Amino acid sequence: MEMYTNVLLVTANVGSLFENVAEIQNEWLQELYKTIHNYQPQFVALHFQEVGGKDYRANMSHAEDFFRSIASSEKMKDFDRVCIYVDSQCKAEDSFTALGSMYFIHKTLENIRQYDFNDKDFKEVAGQNRHLGSLDGVTTVEKEKFPKNFWPDFKWSRKGFMRTRWIIHNQGLDLVNVHLFHDASNLIACNSSPSIYSAIRKNALRHVINRISDGHCTPPTLPFFLFGDFNFRLDTQNLVQHLSTSAEAQTVKKSSSDEVERMIWEEKDNDHQVLLHIEEKLFAYLHQAFFREDNGKALLKYDKEAAAFDDVVREEDIKFPPSYPYSEEYTKPTQYMNTRCPAWCDRILMSHSAQKFIRKSEDGEKSVVYNTVGSNVCMGDHKPVFFFFSLETNDH
Repeated sequence: MEMYTNVLLVTANVGSLFENVAEIQNEWLQELYKTIHNYQPQFVALHFQEVGGKDYRANMSHAEDFFRSIASSEKMKDFDRVCIYVDSQCKAEDSFTALGSMYFIHKTLENIRQYDFNDKDFKEVAGQNRHLGSLDGVTTVEKEKFPKNFWPDFKWSRKGFMRTRWIIHNQGLDLVNVHLFHDASNLIACNSSPSIYSAIRKNALRHVINRISDGHCTPPTLPFFLFGDFNFRLDTQNLVQHLSTSAEAQTVKKSSSDEVERMIWEEKDNDHQVLLHIEEKLFAYLHQAFFREDNGKALLKYDKEAAAFDDVVREEDIKFPPSYPYSEEYTKPTQYMNTRCPAWCDRILMSHSAQKFIRKSEDGEKSVVYNTVGSNVCMGDHKPVFFFFSLETNDH
């Protein structure tokens, strides 16, 4: 018998949540609960990156409390089975990823099992399964930090992926939490198209896809969803050329070396007003509202990194503004910071085989929604991104 299971996938880089006032955390949680209430999913998957923030050693206990508060919230009481995986063992430098994944199963969803990678078998899920700290020896999750040679010329960082595997009414799924490498310098990002950082991310993502398709599970490859902070950036070199066509460029080098310190574009008329100012960690564009106009539609042609994987994955059409870097000021929830060029860093991608099991709209009913959580509320520097859909399954 054909059945449908309503599924909600959410990805959120929560690093800034642990460095900010409690009000932002509370607002963040209320927006999450509101989204869950609005869509009434039977299965919820939350993927978090940068757990604990930059000062993770000091903040990790707060981060763990944050996860526990979600799991025990009155708003989630109808989800009677919960699986939590938080890699908070920050002393393990060689393996620490700062990734966290939470899965909630509604009391009405009866036929669901989870894969044990050790026993190579699917098992019933019962009660609350909380794994916070080291995930070594936890057999229902796979976790890997990217090797050091993936990021050879820069500081090794907490980047990697985490996978769980499920069967919902006889339909198998892999859910993969991903955190790829960021742009360390805006100036270097401008140097080439595609940028050096884009090439590093491409290498890392291909590694993830190969790892989840390498046949060491039974069955070897299932439909999968990759969701996390891919750190995909716009083609900065070509975007800058577009933004500055009517401006005069000026390059300032450091006095002690030939290294570029900043690049400034001034309007040719209009009293030579500064149109664009770029430094290693500064990207200040005079007309910032441009990045949100029509949900950033004009920028989509510079969003090229996902297209390199069209052979394996696809994505719903993006109809929301870039998800990063939003202001962390409580009163400026829709304003971007002048630290990086706004981009769609936070994404939800699916294999072509997964797309086949997503129920299509009928009678004008919207059965697929791809959007941000808390678009008009301060959620930290990343807006969480969600994907709601009905999964077609067979109950036999």
